[in-house]
Amino acid sequence: MIDALQDPQEQLNALRLAYRQQLPSRIEQIETIWNQLLGSLEERGTVAGESGCRGGETLPGAGENQEHQPLSTSKVQPLSSSQNPPQSLLEAAASPLETLHHLMHRLAGSSATFGLLGLGNAARTLELVFKAILDSGKLPTAEEQAQICVLVGGLKQAIAVEDTCVLDLNLPPLQSQEPWTENRLIFLVEDDPHLSQDLALQISCFGYQVRTFDKIAELEEAIAQTPPAAAIVDVVFPQDSLAGPKTITAIQQHREQPLPVLFISARNDLMARLQAVRAGGKAYFPKPINIGELIDALDLLTVPQAPEPYRILIVDDDAPLASFYGWTLEQAGMTALVVTDPLQVMPPLIEFRPDLILMDMYMPGCDGVELAAVIRQQPAYVGIPIVFLSMETDLNKQLAAIQLGGDDFLTKPIQPNHLIASVMPRVQRSRLLRSVMVRDSLTGLLNHTTIKEQLSIEVQRGRREKTNLAFAMIDIDDFKSVNDTYGHLTGDRVLKSLSRLLQQRLRKTDITGRYGGEEFAAILPNTDGATAVQVLNRIREGFAQVRQQSDGAEFSVTFSCGIAVFPNVDEATQLNEAADKALYEAKRRGRNQVVLST
Repeated sequence: MIDALQDPQEQLNALRLAYRQQLPSRIEQIETIWNQLLGSLEERGTVAGESGCRGGETLPGAGENQEHQPLSTSKVQPLSSSQNPPQSLLEAAASPLETLHHLMHRLAGSSATFGLLGLGNAARTLELVFKAILDSGKLPTAEEQAQICVLVGGLKQAIAVEDTCVLDLNLPPLQSQEPWTENRLIFLVEDDPHLSQDLALQISCFGYQVRTFDKIAELEEAIAQTPPAAAIVDVVFPQDSLAGPKTITAIQQHREQPLPVLFISARNDLMARLQAVRAGGKAYFPKPINIGELIDALDLLTVPQAPEPYRILIVDDDAPLASFYGWTLEQAGMTALVVTDPLQVMPPLIEFRPDLILMDMYMPGCDGVELAAVIRQQPAYVGIPIVFLSMETDLNKQLAAIQLGGDDFLTKPIQPNHLIASVMPRVQRSRLLRSVMVRDSLTGLLNHTTIKEQLSIEVQRGRREKTNLAFAMIDIDDFKSVNDTYGHLTGDRVLKSLSRLLQQRLRKTDITGRYGGEEFAAILPNTDGATAVQVLNRIREGFAQVRQQSDGAEFSVTFSCGIAVFPNVDEATQLNEAADKALYEAKRRGRNQVVLST
């Protein structure tokens, strides 16, 4: 229902209304547990006569045609054994008292966040009363019973008061981004047919569709019919040594949005470069063209640069409050996933891959500190920051929580703009640091450790979802001779060209990494062996067609590949070994081929 509303303020109001509608039942639950506790003690002879908040009070909204009756403390009686109660009674009372403390903690945090300050203050006072009783290790005294009854009555009165509060949205403006549609069409204008054909072939190896023109005059009409993602235009044509820039200048004058253009030329003088800049050229490549640099420039012009939204996992057993936090963070462009049962946090850790975890400290079944410790014991999640969000104001407990696995502490209640301002810098630093930790600095692919961790995660996913998974090990053939012949800088460019090709030719759901040296790895979820062989063979053929450049010399490089498939091999370590053996077999058979493990 919330998602159907377009206006953020309306969405916020709907969340708040849904929360208010739950309040009568929440307070009724608190009152019921309290009365059951006192009734239980009464049956054991520790309470004289009728005690507690019973008396048929009706919560607003909990029933029809029933008037709310003020609570009376006259029914409260002292606990006869409160001075020295049997140990069994203390143990029996501990669980409901802990539940009451938790419910009040939750109510205090959520009501204050939703702007119900009177209710939040009353709930906070009750939370402290229950905490004091728990800390004392004794049963509640008659005075405490009376105080609790009065405060529960205060809760009911607070929710009966007409609500005139309007939460101020006051969110920082979200930067709008132009919608991006994938367009891989490149226009190449080059009057040399051999160069044109060769360039088109090499550019197409990187996932682009290339349409060639040998006459500059044909370009304007073609752009009008089918706008390309970018154009690569020669500077010199038979009719004019600057025909390329002149034609592009004329075309740009009639366009609302300038066409991204790269110039290529046999000329490398200042005048040619100046005319290219004046025509709006984004880059200039003297011949012979370094295909790696040309593809880098095309990628910058045609691939969206908008970063992937930050992913925030919210773990809080208070569903309305967790939804409110999620909604707030999504207004700032983040993606939020809510988990209300802390014992169900592992699947989202694997599937959602959060950049930051926002976690309540007190939850039933497993509190935040315990859950943080469990998460921290798994190497794959050590780098994810965990931020506790709680009403807890005891600095020692906050520090203890941080020492046991948390990274920071935010105190409830927290307003939307404050939540965003607190989370945004933390998640930005987290992603930057994790990128350094998990990615190879040369290629930008996942590093050795991370790709192996991802393989383990994907195997678990495949086992859980009963789907196939292909794992490919790739090794550049005779790479040592490349380094020995052309130098390590050229070798680095070869590694980058293969990493770029893998990223462009594999799906966004596939995972690629640099395994080490000239070895790469690719995880292809939901892929059988035959399909994986077909895909890797196409990439292998494309890579072999790329003309590598070094000081004017051209050469080509090939790779060999071994593939193993889950569930044929059902453990990540064995899958890795099987793919490595298949790679070895591909080398043994003569290199430049793909072998599927049997």
